[in-house]
Amino acid sequence: MKRSFSVKGLAACGVCIALAFVLSFVKLFSAPLGGSVTLCSMFFICIIGYFFGWKYSLTAALAYGILQFVQKPEIYTPVQVIIDYGCAFTALGLSGFFQNRKYGLWLGYLAGITGRFLFATLSGFVFFGEYAPEGWNPVIYSAAYNGSYIYIEGIITLILLAIPAVRKAVDRVKNSVI
Repeated sequence: MKRSFSVKGLAACGVCIALAFVLSFVKLFSAPLGGSVTLCSMFFICIIGYFFGWKYSLTAALAYGILQFVQKPEIYTPVQVIIDYGCAFTALGLSGFFQNRKYGLWLGYLAGITGRFLFATLSGFVFFGEYAPEGWNPVIYSAAYNGSYIYIEGIITLILLAIPAVRKAVDRVKNSVI
């Protein structure tokens, strides 16, 4: 009987989730209405997809979203909680669909943070559109607001991944956990 999840894979996911959770407290910048640029916390969720594929990455990303909710719950409506914590953080797990592709680490990371961005933008428009400055379209405001912190962290992470020593370290870790 083939198992869906290996013990080694689950242990590695646990380590990645723990790293992401700890790094989510290392904030380089906090936006005034929520959201922050952290020290590559989203990367440690997305890398699960690069290592193990979509089943692991979506599961781990959902677990991370639950931890984020427990850490600092912001509840306005039940649907908002589902979109902000369930859908947006689980979207980081989209990285797993790029596991075996050329540039899979980069593409998966970009897919994951873009998925998170889309759900955060949806939530911002639906639940927080009233905070848009006068004259701003709420969708554009939400996209600009959420993109400002999600993609800044994304750019920082991609710059770090472009360093050959970092890339080699990621590949060594991948080879040791799979």
